Amino acid sequence: MVGCRPGQPADEVLLRDAIEADIPIFFEHQWDREATRMAAFPAMNREVFGWHWVKILGDEHIVAKTILFEGQVAGNVVRYEQDGKPFVGYWLGREFWGKGIATRALAEFLRYVEVRPLFANVAKHNIGSIRVLEKCGFTIIGEHVGFLDETGHVVEEYLFELERDGEGEGS
Repeated sequence: MVGCRPGQPADEVLLRDAIEADIPIFFEHQWDREATRMAAFPAMNREVFGWHWVKILGDEHIVAKTILFEGQVAGNVVRYEQDGKPFVGYWLGREFWGKGIATRALAEFLRYVEVRPLFANVAKHNIGSIRVLEKCGFTIIGEHVGFLDETGHVVEEYLFELERDGEGEGS
């Protein structure tokens, strides 16, 4: 996991349990058109988004953390189940992009969530997110056509996996 360890002071990027008061900020982050294009994930209206997050916060099988950067809510990172497998996902507000925050937050999250293997889906055009996953030890294990985005374009995705320590090539 070269480059996965936080390189900034420990107080600069922190994780805490996500709370209901974070939902309006998460909503604004996902409402940004460029962010939804990059993530290839459609924006939800305020009511649907709020319901979605209340459901997340109430599910004991989901681990949801708020990412704090210099005391501000910068985004979130979540571990959830999809088709019986553990997945991780994260979202940062656009004003926090390009600062290494996602990498540091995911690195911290991976110390907290120890389940392996752990999977992630990423749109092929989302180079920043691909780099975050690679820096934290995830490798591409597949690719697939995910879905049509809101403009009707086909979204192609990579499937990433973080294996147990000592597994994989050369073990």
